[in-house]
Order: sequence, then C-alpha cells, then structure tokens
Amino acid sequence: MRALARGPMAPVEGCEIVSGDLRHPGTLARGLDGCRYLVHCAAQYSFGPRDRDAVRRVNVLGTEGLFAAAHLAGVERGVLTSSSATLDGEAHIFTWGALDYHGSKVLQERAAFASRLPTVAVLPTAPVGAGDWKPTPTGGMLVDFMRGKMIARPPKGGGMNLVDVEQVAEAHVAALERGPIGERFVIGGENFTFDALWDLLAELTGRAAPRVRAPIALMYAAAWVDETRCRLTGAKPFVPLEGVRMSQREMFVDSTQAERALGVRVRPVLDALVRAIVWYRDHGYAA
Repeated sequence: MRALARGPMAPVEGCEIVSGDLRHPGTLARGLDGCRYLVHCAAQYSFGPRDRDAVRRVNVLGTEGLFAAAHLAGVERGVLTSSSATLDGEAHIFTWGALDYHGSKVLQERAAFASRLPTVAVLPTAPVGAGDWKPTPTGGMLVDFMRGKMIARPPKGGGMNLVDVEQVAEAHVAALERGPIGERFVIGGENFTFDALWDLLAELTGRAAPRVRAPIALMYAAAWVDETRCRLTGAKPFVPLEGVRMSQREMFVDSTQAERALGVRVRPVLDALVRAIVWYRDHGYAA
C-alpha cells in the first residue's frame, strides 16, 4: 500500500509513504505509478474565509488533476471521500458569493465522476473519534464545548448526524472492494437535534450545556462580524457563516443503502464521542 501525504506522516507498517501536494497534482503522478487503486481522502476542510481559495484549489482542481493522473497511471478503481452535505446539491455551491467547503465537495464529486477513472463515492456525515489533531470543524465544535466556549444554544429546529470515524474507514474499504461504479453511499451514524447533542456532550464532558438560546438574527450578525475579523487577521472563525446557515437545518440522513449494498454496520456514536473526549484531554486540547 502506498500513501500520498503532504508533510510529515507517522510510519505505518506495510505502507510506503510518498509526498505530494493537491495544489500541484502533476507531482502526484509518480506516486501513483504501479498502484491498482486510489482512495482519495484528502481535502481542505475549513470554514475560514481566507481558506476559500485553497478550498477550491485543493478540493476541486486538485481532485480533477489527481483522478486524471490516476487514469494515466493505470489505476483500476477509485474511492472518493465526499460529504453528505452534497445531497443538497446546488444549495451548497456558494455562500455569500464565494465557494464554501460544502460547495467544494459538490464540485469535487462532479470532477471525480467526470474523470475516466471508475469511481465510487463515500458520503460521510460528521465523523468523530480519536486522533482529530487539527482539529476539523467537527472536532473543533467538541473542543470548544469542552473548553466552555459554547455560550448559547443554536436556534430550535436544527440538528446533525454524527458518525464513528472507524465506521467511515470500514465503509471506504467496502466501497473499494464491492461498491458499484458510479454509486454514492451515505455513511451516517446517529441523528441528533442540537439540543439533544448539547445535553449529551454536557453529560460526557461534565461541562454544563448553555441554557440561553441565540436568536438567529443575532447569530448572523455575529457571523458577519467574525467574517470580517477572520478576513483581516487570517484567524479561524468562531462563528462561521457556513455553520450558522447549517444550524437552522435538520441534517439527518439514512444509511440503509450503504448497509444493504456494502454491508456497513451502522453503530452508536457514543463510544466514538468518548474516545474523542479522552483523546483531546490526553493531548492537552481541553481539561
């Protein structure tokens, strides 16, 4: 097995690590030489306004170039890590006139399926588990809760699906082994209203959940202010516009198709949340 990585990566037994950069996909061609399969998990996962150009270059143009290079290298099959957010299609392509992360995943899928590489797409919801060191926005939400930075509940009516990251990994293997070419498989775990999720995190972390509910107009106002701050400083957003918009929606999914076609077992997400909380505490992200 060969892994393409940008920057340092810990050694994995039986895995040859080669460097590459999706911003320059031509550099990946040599690393693909002799490979039968491609599992494309890399992405620029950020809600930061200064990262939107990188989101487009990495997630869309990088995928287009990588899949073209894979075809030329003789790769037989590819699996793309997409996102369940692509189920909304056009609604996610642009936010406030600029390509956002979830919109980039829509265009990334189009690029992969338009390539000459036979492809299966895996569409996870919000993965949780140990080892999210960056962290991703999902992991960042958990860390912020653990640090007491969640000062208000989202508006009523919204919710999201969380999935064990190990279940997502198993789904990739199943898609590679027996996923029908051209198909898309949603990989989800459990649906939570935001109120139910906040209460569960309070129970697991020992941190009291906020009682105050933020009015949606106030959240949008705070997001616009935060957008300006991030544009000026390059900081990560605390109240991302993309997140505020998503907080009003029930981002619930059904993984029955993946269960039947891939044999993926949907598991409760509680253990993954506990593993994530323990990992963040052990690595100094939160007390």
